[in-house]
Amino acid sequence: MSEAARTYQHFREIFGGEPRTRPGRTRVRARETEGSEPFTPGRDPKPLGAAIDALTAQLGWTGALSQQELLSAWPEIAGEDIARHSEPIAIEGGVLQVRCESTAWATQLRMMREELIRAILDRHPRAGVDTIRFQGPDAPTWKRGPRSVPGRGPRDTYG
Repeated sequence: MSEAARTYQHFREIFGGEPRTRPGRTRVRARETEGSEPFTPGRDPKPLGAAIDALTAQLGWTGALSQQELLSAWPEIAGEDIARHSEPIAIEGGVLQVRCESTAWATQLRMMREELIRAILDRHPRAGVDTIRFQGPDAPTWKRGPRSVPGRGPRDTYG
């Protein structure tokens, strides 16, 4: 057999033709060819964005990724001025939690809740945000530190 014929037989074996058999030998294991052969339909390269979208959908990450996109895009959703005075913290159970710089900003943003939800649903519908909870700044706690009192704590002692 010529070298060209051997090369042809070898390529035919690799790329899905009849397997090459030698007299006196049996084939030990069958080759799995479903979906693994090159040059078959559906094996063309795909754009990276489409491959990543398919992978995230397959793994169920679309909601979580959309939520993270929403948290990072807060300045575009709420506006630069509002974003300077507020910060989205987390999304839990369909509730976007936003910490505000002051109680005045929290009150103002509560009045703008519907507009902000509409903007979120337009830009990030897969984030799963149903409502927004605005929090004022954290109040100081007296449970620890130099002003803490052991026992029941400060009470009305007059009387």
